[in-house]
Amino acid sequence: MDELPQRKLKIDNVSVGLIGLDVALSKARNATLPDEEAVDLIYTHIKRQNYIPSTMEKQYREALGKEYRRLVDGETLQNTGLMIRILGPGCVSCNKLNTMIFDIMQRLGIAADIEQIHDLDEIWRHGVLSTPALIINGDIKCAGRMPPPAEVEQWLVAASDRNGSGA
Repeated sequence: MDELPQRKLKIDNVSVGLIGLDVALSKARNATLPDEEAVDLIYTHIKRQNYIPSTMEKQYREALGKEYRRLVDGETLQNTGLMIRILGPGCVSCNKLNTMIFDIMQRLGIAADIEQIHDLDEIWRHGVLSTPALIINGDIKCAGRMPPPAEVEQWLVAASDRNGSGA
């Protein structure tokens, strides 16, 4: 059974998984539409595959517009919080890394959005060829090895200090 690729987008202060977001963004970018029309195209595409509460339409459109402008301008994601991505097929090592990160975050009182990426195409889009891999705020911290807990803790503390969301 094939799963459709899902990517998270921050809507207000909540990370929401959206199916088909990358496809919709690519279609809008390739169509070279004005921003408002591009957002309409993206929103229509996303709404076909995802539930969007009618009371949240404005917030979704704003978030989609920001993401589209970020893509068009070639900007990196502006961190409004700590974003952690664990890349791998869901093997024992990947799950162990996930558990280690949760344990460290809980002990240090650090909050973050954590996303596990299992789709190989998505993993390769991040430039990762071997797993498990750990990405913190867009920076690949390790790939193809299990980092020791002390190293992961240093990365998390440094990233949370930069974001002002630290312990």
